[in-house]
Amino acid sequence: MMKLRDKVAIITGAGAGIGEATAVLFAEQGAKVCCNSQSDSAKKVVDKIIADGGDALFVQGDVSLEDDAKNIVGETVKKYGKIDILYNNAGIVVGGSIEACSTEDFDRCMAVNVRGIYLCSKYAIPYLKKTKGTIINCSSVVALKGVVNRAAYTASKGAVLSMTKAMAMDHIKDKIRVNAICPGTIDTPSLAVRLSQMDNPEQARRQFVARQPMGRLGTPEEIAQGVLLLVLNEFCTGTILPIDGGMTI
Repeated sequence: MMKLRDKVAIITGAGAGIGEATAVLFAEQGAKVCCNSQSDSAKKVVDKIIADGGDALFVQGDVSLEDDAKNIVGETVKKYGKIDILYNNAGIVVGGSIEACSTEDFDRCMAVNVRGIYLCSKYAIPYLKKTKGTIINCSSVVALKGVVNRAAYTASKGAVLSMTKAMAMDHIKDKIRVNAICPGTIDTPSLAVRLSQMDNPEQARRQFVARQPMGRLGTPEEIAQGVLLLVLNEFCTGTILPIDGGMTI
């Protein structure tokens, strides 16, 4: 049974990793999916969904820019007439302590990871009110457990958690549910790029693996399943769902 039949979903940052896996899963479950990415990387995801018999739309844009966020929502409504689900997945990882992080990197991290959620949600909420829809925000395990050299990223993802709870309270009377997912360390192309830039990529990978008591990295598909759970469970709002291999035990 297709659990998302006739639903329309927007997924930001859908060009790879968790966003791609979620877009594919939603399409398999019958949703019409707007796949966004800052580059044209999500176009291949749309092509894959269509080739597999699904329905998808590619909208390029930077979620931290107001006109782009507005356009992502507008193009989705223009094609599909409504929005049922917004998954605010787009995000960037900035390394370093407060001392080491440049002001430019800090500002960019907050712009994409926090302002992007604000903007996409701001323009989607009027349509979600009509469908009694749902928003899922992508936070991180680092918002729940401190790790070294992630000061700006942790600050941004902590803000996402707080904003999620505020949004859930603000829109509970509108029948809009707002939840957040907190992935642990996930084996994504983004992680591979970051590892390749380190002095000893193999050692760094082992260190990332060791953070999870389960002794492995998560997969994008495992996080996508968690996002689907938050979409489907109608008794969840303001819920913070860690999927982290036991990292927060």
